[in-house]
Parts: sequence; structure tokens; C-alpha cells
Amino acid sequence: MKNISEAGENNDFRLFYRGVLNSYSQVFFSDNMVFSLVIILVTFIDPFIGVWGLASVLITNLTGMFLGFDKRIISRGIYGFNSLLVGLGLGVYFAPGWHFLIIVLLAAVFTLFISISAEGVIGKYQLPYLSIPFIISIWIIMLSTRDLTALGVSQRGVYTLNELYGLGGHSLVRIYEWWSQLGFPASLRVYFISLGAVFFQYTVLSGVILAGGLLYYSRIAFILSLLGFYSAFIFYEVIGADLDELNYSYIGFNYILTSIAIGGFFIIPSLSSYLSVIFFIPLVALVTISLGRVFAIFQLPIYSLPFNIIVLLFLYVLKFRINKTNRLITFFYQYNSPEKNLYAYKSSAERLAHLWDVQLKLPFFGEWIVTQGYDGEHTHKDEWRHALDFEILDDEGSPFRGTGEKCIDYYCFDKAVLSPSGGTVEEVINDIPDNSIGEIDLVNNWGNTVIIRHREGLYSKLSHLRENSVTVKRGDTVKEGQRIAKCGNSGHSPIPHLHFQLQSTPWVGSATLEFPLSHYILKKNVKYEFRSYDIPEKDHKLMNVEVNPLLEKAFDFIPGKKIRVSGVINKKDTSSLWEVQTNIYKKSYILCGRTGARAWFENDGTLFYFTHFEGNRSSLLYHFFLAAYKVQLGFYPKISLEDRFAVNRAFRGPLLCLQDLVAPFYLFLRSDFRIDYKSIDSTLSPGLIKLQSTVDHRIFSRLLRTVSFEMEINKKGLHKLYGESGDLKIEATWED
Repeated sequence: MKNISEAGENNDFRLFYRGVLNSYSQVFFSDNMVFSLVIILVTFIDPFIGVWGLASVLITNLTGMFLGFDKRIISRGIYGFNSLLVGLGLGVYFAPGWHFLIIVLLAAVFTLFISISAEGVIGKYQLPYLSIPFIISIWIIMLSTRDLTALGVSQRGVYTLNELYGLGGHSLVRIYEWWSQLGFPASLRVYFISLGAVFFQYTVLSGVILAGGLLYYSRIAFILSLLGFYSAFIFYEVIGADLDELNYSYIGFNYILTSIAIGGFFIIPSLSSYLSVIFFIPLVALVTISLGRVFAIFQLPIYSLPFNIIVLLFLYVLKFRINKTNRLITFFYQYNSPEKNLYAYKSSAERLAHLWDVQLKLPFFGEWIVTQGYDGEHTHKDEWRHALDFEILDDEGSPFRGTGEKCIDYYCFDKAVLSPSGGTVEEVINDIPDNSIGEIDLVNNWGNTVIIRHREGLYSKLSHLRENSVTVKRGDTVKEGQRIAKCGNSGHSPIPHLHFQLQSTPWVGSATLEFPLSHYILKKNVKYEFRSYDIPEKDHKLMNVEVNPLLEKAFDFIPGKKIRVSGVINKKDTSSLWEVQTNIYKKSYILCGRTGARAWFENDGTLFYFTHFEGNRSSLLYHFFLAAYKVQLGFYPKISLEDRFAVNRAFRGPLLCLQDLVAPFYLFLRSDFRIDYKSIDSTLSPGLIKLQSTVDHRIFSRLLRTVSFEMEINKKGLHKLYGESGDLKIEATWED
């Protein structure tokens, strides 16, 4: 699963430092630095355990960098968190000493090798390896150390008060006794101990601190931790399992981690994911009880094995679904936060439904009309219902000039037919004569035809082409917009028109497939509408987007490009040098040299849009992100585009925290975007374009705030940006 927030940093020390911190928070699937520091604090409640955990992380990450493994993966803590758990676990059982240091060194390197191997074996199925390397490594080390007589068994925890007195005197002892006397309900006490047990700290204090850190990192994860724990707790009560607090604390974290993984990290948080937690936690309990009996024979703890088994099994099974519904949605890009994953998904579902793997354009030049759409009145029935017929009409609505008695009289006849997307030609029929007007060929229903494979399971078919007009042959590779034939009147066609359909198989006569066109312009009288990933309807007049050279140049952010921007926000200088960069997954972003902020974007040649923003929201780059959130690169008078921001990109603070709590079920916050194409000085030779955009922040549909922007674009590209909202005033100029 790819991490979308990859920064592309090259500073080795920074990568190493981040790798150490992330090794702690990664246990909870997080890369939050504050949460990492909280976890480090918890591991050092018992300083001896904390030291060995940190030593294990340092050894693992240093070894990984020394051997030349990917520094960015190391910086995310992916390799280090399993070694952390091994170091903490061994630190519980053995007394410190140089003999033990050797064991920790070997265990850390061994865990690294297992992690990398697991990445290769399990990762090829696009599954996480979770804490499997930790389990394998610590089991092997624990079994081997039974014959290592030089190692001393730890006595810590036997005389707890004496140890605390030695560390912090009477003050620390009093704090410990105060915590022990707090009247937590029994179940809540066990919850805190189970939470602390994730890091081998079996105290209420450690659990309380971790719960606070978890709440800070993710409200959804915190709620899921309670849901998972209490689902298990109630199940044990119902089935009458004999399990005391001490034993439970050693396995309770399995339910917490399983709940977070299934309920909100690997699955988009939703009512369905929460219900799945309630269903699967009892199964985790049964696996825990059964494995506990098995491994008791070998005197080995089961650690997090039940969590690994259930989560991996669940994620693997989901991959075999035939029909992917809106329930239990997995995703490809990982933001390392349930809230960010959820908001990104909801934003994508609303504004980026175009995440289709193939983008299809209209297969012609100029303005055509849909004379028969899906479920047509003449044909396009039953298995062939998802098809479109196109013709060209004049200003009076006629498809022909003169009498219309000959094919040549029809405006669409002999016009170029284009490939709607790149692909490989699968079938060509080119020798069927064109019909006389009013006649049809009952034998060769589809007439001259070209079928193109765009990917496995997606083929386009263009039919009723002119005789001997096809310019491609079977096996040819074609590009989007390439001329492949001319419109004709062959087959079951009484008048010239172009038949266009998508299908899942490569044969003439295949059933049709519903599939949207990527971007096109819909003309309604004298007004224009931009349609994105939509299906045209009958009588729609439409055309491909004609890209404006000024807009194309302005938003052509190629990797390596440097942009100097002079700006002022509320009389404060915010001038900066921006640079376009890409991460290791070829995702592009604009980096602000002044603040380090990043604005990630896509540009498919017709539409430019930002996907998300990271960093300082007081930066000029953030306001440009708001102003140019979505821009189609053709200029049409009075056309406008609307969109919606992900909630966490527009709101923050207490209001966002409240939204987080109910986000899997209901969004009461929203931010709407609109851009209007205000003016162009010349349609033939444009030199200046003005765009206006607005951002409306709402709560329960009530308008909270509006931010207005105006952008000027000239022949050199982006020129000026103005922004205003109450006491906020923005002005920026792009330098040559």
C-alpha cells in the first residue's frame, strides 16, 4: 500500500531521525511525530525496557541504511517498528548486561531481515506484513536463550516500590500509589493496561498516557480501540471464559489493534467497518484462546499472533470480491490516519470519480449531437443498450445540406473518426459498401467497424464507417485522438452517423458496457457546461475540450520547474521560490521553499486539479491551492466548474475534532469550490485571461465564511492572484 505523503527528502540525518520516531508510532499505523514522542515516553516508564527498545530501533535503521535499503521506507518506520517490539519484549525478560547487548544486536538485525523478506513475500499480494517479523524473531530468540546460561533473568517488577524509589525517591512512589488507588471501573482499568501492554508496559499510567496520545493522533482510532476492547470484554463475559485481569492484559491489545486495523486503517471508516469490528472481535477471541492453549505447550506467549491472522485473512479475502460495493472499501494510497483516509476517499468519491483506469474522449473533431443515447428509441436495446449515435447538425437543426438524397449531403459523412483513447486495434472491417440514403444492410449489421482494446476487459467499437476509409489494421497501436477512419453509412444505417460503444469482449456484436467519457463540453443554446466523467444523453450537443494555449502554459507544472512568487498576505511578505517535484511513485507536487508546504496535483492535459495539501496554511501556496483547486484548460464564455474540498483540507481545530468523531457516519462540515471563466481579451490570439474562484465554508449547510480569488493569466503564464475574505487580503505576482 503506497504512502501518498512521501516527501522525497534527501537529507540522510533527517530521514534517519524520522525513521526512529516513526518506528514507534507505526505500531499504531501512524506517522504522527507528537504521538511518537508520547509512545517513547511510555516505553521509558520502565527505563531499562525503553533503552533496549530504542537500541533495537537504532541498530535496525543503521543496518538498513548501511546495507543500502530504501531510506524513505526506513524513514517511515516500516522496518523499525517490529525491531522496537522485539527490543522491548526482550528487555522485559532479561537483565541488562553486555551479554544481553549482543543478543539485542543480533535480534535487531535478524528482525530487519525478516521484515524485508516478509515485504517481498506478503507484499507481492499487496498486503501488509504487520507484526509478523516481531513474532517470528522474538519466538526464535526466546527459545534459543533457554540454553544461554550467561543471560540473567530480569527481576524487575518483583519489588516494584523499591525500584521506583531508586529511580525517583518518595515522589515517584507516591505518584505510583496515587494512580493505583484511582477508582477506575474494572473494565476501564483492564483497557488501559491492555493498551500499555502493546509496548510491554503493564500499568494503568502507561495506558492512560497512550490513550491520550491515541486520541490526539486520531479520534476514530481512539473510538475503535474502545469498540474493539469492549466487544471482546463483553464476549468473554457472555461465553463465560475464565480470564483474570493479569492474563487479559497480555492479550487484550490484539482486540485493540484488530479494531483499528479493520475499522479505520486498512478499510475506510464507515458504519460497515464498525459493524465488522463487532463481528470479528469474537473471532479474534476464539483464535486467541485456542492459540494460547497450543503455545502454552512450548511456554511461548502468543503476543499479537491473533491480530495478524485475522487482519491478514480478512484483507486477503476481500481481494477476491467480484462486485465491489460501497461497503468495506479498501484503498491504494495510505495517509497514515483514519480521518485523512476517510476524508480523502469521500473527496475522491465526489470529485475524482474519474479515477477510472482508462480515460475516453469523444471520437471526433468539432461539435456533434447525440441522436440516440442509452436505451434508444430505435436500436440500443437489451444487451446493446449502452451505446451512442452521433451526427452533425447545422444552425437550423438539419443533418444535411440540399435535398439530403446522397450520403455526401450529410455534414458528418466523410468526417474524421478518432481513437477515443490509446490502445491496440483488435478488429477491422473495411470493405462494406455505404448504403444509399434510406436503405440498410440487413446482413452486415455493424458495417465497417474498428474495435480497439484499451485494457483487458475494455474495448471501444466504432461502427458504420465509410467504405475503405479505415487507416489502421489489426495489431496496430493507436494513440488518443489519432485518426483511424471516416464516418460513413455502412451496415444497419439508413443515414450517415457514427455508432460508438464500449464492451468487455473484442468481438463484433458483443454486448455493450456502461462507461463514462472523461471530459467534454456540453453546449446548451449559447451556454457551455464542462462535463467530467459523465455519459451524454440524447440531443446533447457536445465537443472535446479545446485547450487554450494560455491556460495550458500557466498550469504546465513539469518536474524540476522553479517558480518565483512575490506575495503579501495581510501586509506580511510571503514571497517564495516554488519548485515542482515528484515522489518515488511519480506523484507531482509544488514545494514551497519558504515554508516547506506541498500542494499535490494532477494534470491530464485537459483538466488541472489539486489532490491535497500538506503544511503551513498561512503560506501563499495554500491560498493558490484554494484558488486553483480545479481548472479545465479550455476557455469557454460564462462556463463554471464546481467542486468540494476534503474536510480536513479546509477546517481544523476543535470543529474538525468534533467532525472526526462522527465522520464515518455523517459529515456536517463542507467546503465548496467554484471557478468562473470571467474574461478573455481575444478568442483568436488571447493575451489575457481572468478567472474568478470562491471557496464557501459551511456547517450544517449554514455559510460560515467565503474566500474570493481572482487570477490573471497572460502569455507568460500565471501573472497575478488576488484574494479576500473579511480581514484576509492576499496579493501575489508570478515573476518571469
